[in-house]
Amino acid sequence: MSYVVITFLWLSILLYFLLGGADFGAGIVELFTSSRNVDRTRRTLYHAIGPIWEANHMWLIIAIVILFVGFPVIYSELSIYLHIPLVVMLMGIIARGTAFVFRHYDAVRDDMQEIYNRVFVWSSFITPLFLGITAGSTVSGHIQPDAKDFMTAYVLGWFNWFSISVGFFTVALCGFLAAVYLIGEADEESARKGFIRKARNANIIAVVCGILVFVAAEVDHVPLVTWVFGDSVGVTAVIAATLSLVALWRLIPKKRRLALRILVAFQVTMILLAISYAHFPNIIIMAGGKTLSLYDYQAPAKTMSALGWALLIGSAFILPALFYLYYSFQIKRMRHFEEA
Repeated sequence: MSYVVITFLWLSILLYFLLGGADFGAGIVELFTSSRNVDRTRRTLYHAIGPIWEANHMWLIIAIVILFVGFPVIYSELSIYLHIPLVVMLMGIIARGTAFVFRHYDAVRDDMQEIYNRVFVWSSFITPLFLGITAGSTVSGHIQPDAKDFMTAYVLGWFNWFSISVGFFTVALCGFLAAVYLIGEADEESARKGFIRKARNANIIAVVCGILVFVAAEVDHVPLVTWVFGDSVGVTAVIAATLSLVALWRLIPKKRRLALRILVAFQVTMILLAISYAHFPNIIIMAGGKTLSLYDYQAPAKTMSALGWALLIGSAFILPALFYLYYSFQIKRMRHFEEA
């Protein structure tokens, strides 16, 4: 049953990045939209993420619950040594959600709308930044459990070149995901071309940030090159991600909305696979070579069995309802296009 739990953990992290990451990316897209086009961009964002944006945080909650129940030692280590970036990330989620609700549903339209807008776009940037910093820190080898001072124990574990570069790479990927998703949401050709330009720019920035991640990995002595190119799975994933990117840009002029979303989701999945496969099941790599493995630091077998069955039974009820939620609002969106 432990394999079922680990599979749900990996899928929940992946889906949170693909769906929740695209939500964050929508705010990033708005952040880098000119004042002339920002109102039109906001209307598109409301149609795209308004009805279902809260549901995307379900995947983060599932991942946290799995770690807390099934891998308590790993959960506690993350919570202790990376509590600063985790708190910033959670505060960003709260600030972003609050600003989104108030700027959309506030009955009074006044100067506070500008504050809500600023909080929304900057928290949309900061949250994935610290999500990426946290992810990079877990495998950076900078966490020092034997540290004797606050800076070494709780700051330098995540405040390093590699972790920060992963954070900016995460921001770029979220912006790229959102821009590609939003191409199919635009109801005007000029808006569609605008999102294509944003997708192209985000793609370029993501490539640059990806190169910087490899440079930072060399500086901080993180064996990223070996992880990615040291086995057939990593190389295959890189090739698949590259081919999917080429196919994506060839399909964009043909307005293949569903195909574009599948390709960009597949590309991001391959990137995550290439980075994570080589050091699996070690989810945390600390200074001195100490690792925390998903196999070695599990809860007792009875707990894992109960958790696995809870995930299987719960998914049988929740996933159909969630898919219907997405489907129903997509149908509503298509009818809006037809009426327009």
